[in-house]
Parts: sequence; C-alpha cells; structure tokens
Amino acid sequence: MSHSQPRAAIVTVSDRASRGEYEDKGGPGCEAWLREVVTTPLAITRHIIPDGRESVADTLRMLVGEEADLILVTGGTGPAPRDETPEGVAQVIEKELAGFGEEMRRASLLEVPTAILSRQSAGIAGKSLIITLPGKPSAIATCLNAVFAAVPYCLDLIGAAFIETDPAKIAAFRPKAK
Repeated sequence: MSHSQPRAAIVTVSDRASRGEYEDKGGPGCEAWLREVVTTPLAITRHIIPDGRESVADTLRMLVGEEADLILVTGGTGPAPRDETPEGVAQVIEKELAGFGEEMRRASLLEVPTAILSRQSAGIAGKSLIITLPGKPSAIATCLNAVFAAVPYCLDLIGAAFIETDPAKIAAFRPKAK
C-alpha cells in the first residue's frame, strides 16, 4: 500500500458538462454510490473533461501518477463519434480486465436492450484500477452493483490500497487463505 487513505478519482467525460452547458450527473452518481457501499474512508476527487481519446488518456495518466487506487470514468462509452473513452483508456492501461465489461453489459441488458451498444470495460495501469461506466446514475449503479464484489480483491492483487464494503450492500469477495 503506497498511502494510508485509499484514493478514488471520478472522471466525467462530457463535452457539454465540461463547458458548463449540462449538469454533471454521472460524477455525483458515482460518488454517492461509493459513499454508500465502501465503508473504508475514501479520499474522492472529481474531474470533468471533454470527450476525446487524448483528454481521457491525459487525465488518466495524471491520476495514475497521483496514485489513485480506483478510477471510475463515466461517459463516452457509446457508439457516437465523440465517444472515445475506451480508446483513451486503451492508451493508458497495461492490462485489460474484459470480464468487467462483459458483466456490466449482461446486468444492463436485463434493464435496457440498448446496453449492447455500451463499451464499458476495466483495466490496470500501475497500481490503479480503471473502470469505465455509463453516464446515467441508475446505469452506473447497475454496472457497479454487477462488478464491485471483485474490486477490493483486485485492488489487493495490484498493490493498491485496501478497501472494505458494507456486506449488506455489496459483499466483497476475497478468497480464503489456504
């Protein structure tokens, strides 16, 4: 563990929100979800950036350099021309964790047929776990509820800070030592 208090960063990717033309709902949605589920005190920072692979990659490199343990990126994961969050993430991560995207889409498909258009994923850069999410708070909750049980153990495995969850909300899974 590189620092005492776990650090989470939330990045909202939106041209309109970055220009102040649209109220960011994804960032606050991510933060509210984390504060409700994670019982370990978290230092959380929020960032709003424009769409585009370079803005995403540059921001993620900065946050990895600042030793953010968990980075949630909301928005820019659809098929529209400006949706380039996955391409920006790909420039930064060292390992992709494809199962995150598969499970988030599976859970989302139970709610909306357009979830198949989503390009959510996750990956590791240094000691940071990066998870991409949709921009709508209810969809963020669906996706995080589907995958977060694996997040604390993933953070353990990559040498990031230790976090615990409220087992009544999400039971973090850590294999028993032999």
